[in-house]
Amino acid sequence: MTTLTARTTPALTHARVLHSEWHKLWTVRSTWITVLTAVALVLGVGILMGATYTSDGGDSDVDTVVLSLYGSQLGGIALAVLGILVTAGEYATGMIRASLTAVPRRLPVLWAKAAVYTATVFGLSFATALLTFLTAQLFLSDTDQTASLTDDGVLAALAGNAAGVTLLGVLALGLGATLRSVPGAIGAFVGGVMIVPEILGMLPYEAMDTAVRYFPTQAAGALGSATPLPGAASPGAALLALLLWAAAALAVPALLLKRRDV
Repeated sequence: MTTLTARTTPALTHARVLHSEWHKLWTVRSTWITVLTAVALVLGVGILMGATYTSDGGDSDVDTVVLSLYGSQLGGIALAVLGILVTAGEYATGMIRASLTAVPRRLPVLWAKAAVYTATVFGLSFATALLTFLTAQLFLSDTDQTASLTDDGVLAALAGNAAGVTLLGVLALGLGATLRSVPGAIGAFVGGVMIVPEILGMLPYEAMDTAVRYFPTQAAGALGSATPLPGAASPGAALLALLLWAAAALAVPALLLKRRDV
């Protein structure tokens, strides 16, 4: 007598969706390229700034953390591209159809992508910021920019820098999910998030100058300084503004996922 064993399909859980997105993130070459590029840019620029700094130069009034992490602006662009690839990249390859077929409710896929990306980029950015700061201090130890992790505001600024880079990346991820085009989302991020606020900030209106402080890149910059930056938002207000920008960037594709076809 032959006994037939019924095959059961594993239950779809949030943990399994997260595991799937984690696996997809780290099994594509673009992830390694963008991550290594971001780390190299931040660390390389930090070493360059430390090695070439002199106490009688023009950067003596710059915050030590800001000086060490100048490269985070370039590294942040690489990580923003990664965020776009996480979402829009699947539309480009057509893999999104398989993902949404496996998860018919759709929204857990978006939340899982955002969660995996956020955890990965924050951990990576914070570790890179720590390494870069400590490496730069090897060159700055005999200058007026010498500092340690125990100094007031330093550790908070390193964490704030990582949070700013991460939330800008989440915003880029949301743009990718909304536009479903890698070139389109990169163009929207560079143009709308990085260039437009700079143009608006040059307008001779005090209200506009105040508003620009809470735009994404300006708010992220306010988080990465151990001392208050003149004319910038407070760290608490800047973090709240970035969180709202990131939430809005995810809310739009979430609504579109429920209302239109893949």
